[in-house]
Amino acid sequence: MDFTFTEEQQAATEAARAVFSGVAPDGVPSPALVPGAVAEDIDRPLWARLAASDLLSLTLSPEHGGAGLDLVALCLVLRESAKVLARVPLLETCAVAMTLQRYGDPRLASQLLPKVGRGELVLTVGANGRSGHDPAELAVTARREATAGIVPTDEAPGTAVRGGAGDLAGWVLDGTQSAVPWAQAADWIAIPAHTDEGRAVVALIQTTQDGVTPAEQVSTSGERFAEVRLESVRIDGSALIDGAGAWEWLRALLTAGTCALALGLGEAVLAMTSEYTGKREQFGFPVATFQSVAVQAADRYIDLRAMEVTLWQAAWRISTGADGMLPAEGDIAVAKIWASDGVRRVVQTAQHLHGGFGADTDYPLHRFHAWAKQIELSLGPAAAHEEALGSLLAAHLLG
Repeated sequence: MDFTFTEEQQAATEAARAVFSGVAPDGVPSPALVPGAVAEDIDRPLWARLAASDLLSLTLSPEHGGAGLDLVALCLVLRESAKVLARVPLLETCAVAMTLQRYGDPRLASQLLPKVGRGELVLTVGANGRSGHDPAELAVTARREATAGIVPTDEAPGTAVRGGAGDLAGWVLDGTQSAVPWAQAADWIAIPAHTDEGRAVVALIQTTQDGVTPAEQVSTSGERFAEVRLESVRIDGSALIDGAGAWEWLRALLTAGTCALALGLGEAVLAMTSEYTGKREQFGFPVATFQSVAVQAADRYIDLRAMEVTLWQAAWRISTGADGMLPAEGDIAVAKIWASDGVRRVVQTAQHLHGGFGADTDYPLHRFHAWAKQIELSLGPAAAHEEALGSLLAAHLLG
């Protein structure tokens, strides 16, 4: 298996490192010291630098002003972003844009995607459902409504308003999506929903539309999330992505990207731990030379390498659609198992090896711990993914 990255992917990594080199993980108040969110908005200066470096358009096609790269390139950039706890919806924006580009209405894509690449639009997605336990698409209903006088507007593509002539089929959305990342900062939200026939679809809604109510929530990492409530929200047909597999594709992109975030965060934490234990002395020797410390660090290094190889396998299967002994869902499940358990083990070991210093709010390790817990919660428990993998193995007998 060859995991050598292309020149374009390596260039994307270098560009990301340059952009993120000036980001401080403790650039906002500690989530341990504030009762609510650590900041009201995303890191807008960083968002502008990402746009200026063409990293927001990385996965967009050339016709939309992008470089036309794949999910692997995006994961490489996300990996670098997690090393500094970058407070931007890079994963959400790129995943929604890639889904709109692949499955969405060409007219809406041509209107929105160039603006996304220039950093003029922020996208996010509600992928957690009502409670985080049930499938996200079941939390919202999408009902077709063919009503005279509902037409799309030029100023707000994808929204449906009353007053024009014609008889166009629109859609009405009702339901709630919880824990939507940075919803208050977003211009558009991708909402998975289900139709009367039980099909999973993805609706694109503007946060300013009538019937859209974001209720304040705060993530474990201290960022502003929202419970987005939809009450008779109307959109026209162009804003509903109903192609077969669209929601599954978007969900796979989000999963692989989250695994990339877990990997980058874990690598930063292990490097931080290595530096600390190499300087911290007991009995006249650096604690890194003690066998028990070295063994624990080595175990976490193995975790990271397993997280890395399973991430690239899953991202490659998603990007290429290549056949395998199991469907791509099997590779995704394996990546989630390692990322969910691995990132938790890495930060717990780091806290242990740092001693009391690791809990000091003047030291950034506790921030990484909070972000790691948020990532772990987003991925879900490893046991659930092991069960899903077992079901796939049972359904596909391997020769």
